[in-house]
Amino acid sequence: MTADNLGPMRRTHHCRELSRPDVGREVVLMGWIQRRRDHGGVIFVDLRDREGITQVVFNPEINAVVHDKAQVLRNEFVIGVRGTVDPRPEGMVNPNLATGEIEVLVTELRIFNPAQTPPFMIEDGVDASETIRLKYRHLDLRRPELQQNILLRHRAAQAVRTYLNDGGFIDVETPVLTKSTPEGARDYLVPSRMSPGSFYALPQSPQIFKQLLMVSGFDRYYQIVKCFRDEDLRADRQPEFTQIDIEMSFVGEEDVMDMAEGLMAAVFQTVADIELARPFPRLTYDEAVARYGLDKPDTRFDLELKEVSDIVGGSGFKVFASAVAKGGIVKALNAKGCADFSRKEIDDLTDFVAVYRAKGMAWIKVKPDGSWQSPIAKFFTDEEHRALAERLDMAPGDIVFFLADAPRIVNDGLGYLRNHLGQKLGLIDDKKFNFVWVTEFPMMEYDENEKRYQALHHPFTAPLEDQLEILGSDPLAAKSRAYDLVLNGSEVGGGSIRIHNTDVQKQVFQALGLAPEEVEQKFGFLLSALESGAPPHGGIAFGFDRLVTILCGCSSIRDVIAFPKTQRAACLLTEAPSEAGPNQLDELGIRIRKAPAN
Repeated sequence: MTADNLGPMRRTHHCRELSRPDVGREVVLMGWIQRRRDHGGVIFVDLRDREGITQVVFNPEINAVVHDKAQVLRNEFVIGVRGTVDPRPEGMVNPNLATGEIEVLVTELRIFNPAQTPPFMIEDGVDASETIRLKYRHLDLRRPELQQNILLRHRAAQAVRTYLNDGGFIDVETPVLTKSTPEGARDYLVPSRMSPGSFYALPQSPQIFKQLLMVSGFDRYYQIVKCFRDEDLRADRQPEFTQIDIEMSFVGEEDVMDMAEGLMAAVFQTVADIELARPFPRLTYDEAVARYGLDKPDTRFDLELKEVSDIVGGSGFKVFASAVAKGGIVKALNAKGCADFSRKEIDDLTDFVAVYRAKGMAWIKVKPDGSWQSPIAKFFTDEEHRALAERLDMAPGDIVFFLADAPRIVNDGLGYLRNHLGQKLGLIDDKKFNFVWVTEFPMMEYDENEKRYQALHHPFTAPLEDQLEILGSDPLAAKSRAYDLVLNGSEVGGGSIRIHNTDVQKQVFQALGLAPEEVEQKFGFLLSALESGAPPHGGIAFGFDRLVTILCGCSSIRDVIAFPKTQRAACLLTEAPSEAGPNQLDELGIRIRKAPAN
């Protein structure tokens, strides 16, 4: 019998399943050695598989041959054992283990594979850099914490499929090699050997194809699908990521949002045994930005922003007055009870908002006697003083922070400062899951680098029915039928009612500054499809990685993806991306131009 042949040994249980009622049963367990301990000649091994740990015992009085064979065992050896379940001796019960009341007395041992000493301990809370963990990801994935994350991800995907299947949706695969229609992030391009000089693009989303499926009459579609974006990465971004992609025909916003809420309720109930309160609250885009600074507000805590442009626009403080005169705004955030912030803490917070292009941050402390301590206090009249105190609910012990600049800079700076202070001051309940819909987004935004308008979501989003004229005259003022689902300050889903009328779609392309020939080249097939009889339709896509990250309580989506990339879009395990061979490049008609030396 060869060493790697299981022979008659077949696993009867996983390493979490056995308990006191199993005492006396003969069992077969298989897995990896978590720890080995030799106590007076008796060898104790913690045997681990994806489900948990069971203590197995090699006692020379039970089987001396097996005990002698076990002398070579070390951490991460892959073994199989046959033995009898026995209660642990009195005083040796481990309440922290599901199997802590029993052990297995081994009568047969199979060593399937020895293992070299791993570069880090295979246990939770391991003291190893992320670089080392990603380089040895196959070992990192053995850790119980990561295995539980991946198992939770599996259960979440099951819950999604069950809910959507039961709701009449069908799973349709869309192409991975498709046409480049760059809108927003850069495409990953794939050269075509059959058409030299031409390229496919990896899809940033299946957006156009799912709309075409609605035109084709499939009515309700979904897909748990890989998408690709060649963009700078952060903790919540990857070059390849997974979406729950959904589209529905003959629907309006209410239908899509109701379906989406039901989906989230099903996932949270199945995976975390959490019952979500429905319907979810709603904010328009303008309300969200006004109150929280951001279009993805964390509603688990208060600390809302207040605009004070009308109060200070004519004040003697030139920074405020000048900002308002130039079309900017002044907003404030009252950090209640934080007047004891040191000057260094205030300077650190000023540096924090500078990341969001704020050129400075003013502040006012309210002293115990109600008077103000601030370099800017002297610039306000008594009337302005009273108006600020009333609007900002300023009380002794408070400190108020002000930003004055263009609306985007002010809202971003104070919005992210609000989130930062929520963490710093312990205002956030990590056990809460607060969903909120953000609706009526602007149709467009202006790209200063490109010097042109861009669709805020994508160019297939329908405008609100009374906004078409505004779109032609003032594109930045036009509102759309888009909606985002935000959870604890993270956007976990985004969708819209789509344009199903050819004339409206052409008007949107025109407002984006796309020439007719460019529209025909990039989107001619879509316009042709719309002209063939497109139903009213809409949908939503959920960031599956981000959703699972929140469910697992992780800070990075890399911890819920089996084989993630680094922030430089590299796989340290396989060393991808890598250079292509000269023969491959010749077949594709590609020549590499070396970057000039510095």
